[in-house]
Amino acid sequence: MNYETLKSLRVGDRLKTYECGAISRWVLAMFAGGSGDMNPIHIDLDVAKKFGMEDVFAHGMLSMAYLGQLLTLHAPQENIRSYKVRFSAITPVKANVRCTGEILERFEEDGEQRVRIGLKTLIDDDTVTLDGEAVIALP
Repeated sequence: MNYETLKSLRVGDRLKTYECGAISRWVLAMFAGGSGDMNPIHIDLDVAKKFGMEDVFAHGMLSMAYLGQLLTLHAPQENIRSYKVRFSAITPVKANVRCTGEILERFEEDGEQRVRIGLKTLIDDDTVTLDGEAVIALP
């Protein structure tokens, strides 16, 4: 990890895309167990179909966790000052997930140099499943 990368980025520059891979049933089961979110619509096909879905789909918080990984590839966790997202679409099982970030602003606050980063999680057909932003203090 090169935490110095953020220091050189300017407004409009993009972070390197973080390719998370495909959402598998195994990933969903592991996330359910690790997070404690055992909502059956994410892991039980019969329940998903009962609610009109073709298949199970990923937890929104799994995609948010992937975005968190994008951030910590560029800055230590303790430098994250804020992080928020809006869930905009489901992430179907078997979809490939990728996370992107764009520098929106550079500013100083509380004696720190900071950047505001626009964030998105997208799937294969470029559907945005999460849209958000984070503020990071530069290391």
